[in-house]
Amino acid sequence: MWVPTILLTGATGFVGSHLVVALCAAGYEVRCATRSPTQARLRSPALTWVEFDVLRPASIEPALAGCDAAVFLVHSMGPGHDDAYPEHERAGAAAFAAAAGRAGLRRIVYLGGVVPAVGASRHLLSRQRTGETLRAGPVETIELRAAMVIGAGSASWVMVRDLARRLPAMVLPRWLRNTSFPIAIEDVVFGLVAALALPAGKSRIYELPGRERLSHREVLIRAAAAMGRRRFMISVPILTPRLSSYWIALVTRTSLAMAKELVEGVRSNLEPLGESLWAVVAHQPMPIDEAIRRALVDETSDVLPSIAMRARLAIP
Repeated sequence: MWVPTILLTGATGFVGSHLVVALCAAGYEVRCATRSPTQARLRSPALTWVEFDVLRPASIEPALAGCDAAVFLVHSMGPGHDDAYPEHERAGAAAFAAAAGRAGLRRIVYLGGVVPAVGASRHLLSRQRTGETLRAGPVETIELRAAMVIGAGSASWVMVRDLARRLPAMVLPRWLRNTSFPIAIEDVVFGLVAALALPAGKSRIYELPGRERLSHREVLIRAAAAMGRRRFMISVPILTPRLSSYWIALVTRTSLAMAKELVEGVRSNLEPLGESLWAVVAHQPMPIDEAIRRALVDETSDVLPSIAMRARLAIP
């Protein structure tokens, strides 16, 4: 029986390490792409690893050879990347789209970010342009857009969790009043797997909203409550995003470079503007309180994804 082969880029990252469990459980042949396959094989010898660097075009076509589809999770936000990363992301997406066409792929699934109506950050604009570049290529591309992803190992979750746990009082800048639809990593993984199985059609975009529309302040309150803590919160409207970034880097495990990008990304409301994937596939995202509870439990595991998470991701 023919089994589709999926190239999973970003396989060692937060989303990729969760997605590979679900893809294998769903019956796909998964080819995990990484810049350091030797190290990856030592950590996860049961998986198939191939060398892949989207900024080295010569590595792309060998990784794609024989694949039916690909999941594109490559992005460059964070420490170790220079200020030119938006152009690097665009160039990498263009090279990948062209190579996917030559390899005869039927579909690319790309996970991007929610794009605000106004005031999009450099990071979110780069994610948007990456999606545009992939969708302009010769292979049908389904772009999924999510806001904050809640789960052990998520950069944005680490920031929220540390703020809620470490501070007896919180200084709340104005941007924490902005809203979004945070979503559990299990729901993101479900959406990515579902997108691979959708009927063929034109390249398109679907939103991946969580169940509840919440302000970022409310997310902090919910996280603190889940840890049995009550926090005294002081609104300080003059605290700028730049100063907020330094404050976050000081009191959390988030690096300054990452904090700057994350704060810039939430300066506007992150509201889904297009069609939701949940209107197309039968799925109800979990409540945020349950997502937070699971993330806190999973953080106690020696490995991520945790054993409990791996069981939850086993799609029949």
